[in-house]
Amino acid sequence: MNKKVLILCTGNSCRSIIAEALINAELEGIDAESSGVKASGKVNPNAKKVLEQEGIWRDEYHSKTLDTVIDNDYDLVITVCDNAKETCPMFPKPVKTIHVSFEDPDGQEFKAFEETLKRIKNELLPIVEKELR
Repeated sequence: MNKKVLILCTGNSCRSIIAEALINAELEGIDAESSGVKASGKVNPNAKKVLEQEGIWRDEYHSKTLDTVIDNDYDLVITVCDNAKETCPMFPKPVKTIHVSFEDPDGQEFKAFEETLKRIKNELLPIVEKELR
């Protein structure tokens, strides 16, 4: 049975989508989903582009509101922005929650998205693995 992770940020358009894709592509036995506390309803085009560049984009990735995932069972919830940490809801079932903050690349050049992907890959993935193994 795979472990389940929820990546939570504010808009669910950049960082959390990138983290979701990286975890699903690189961490065997761990399934990730993402959501936003105030979901934008769209994936940032540069987030999609950087994931396509890595060869890990899936058409199923989309911006989701918290109410669509809050009743799911998770082994770990990770907030990736300070706003999400401060507004992280109580989940119906007890779940471990950790915070690993990344700067929002939204509105910046494409290079910022590449750097965000690299940071998430190098910093977040080892933490997820450590927490769930």
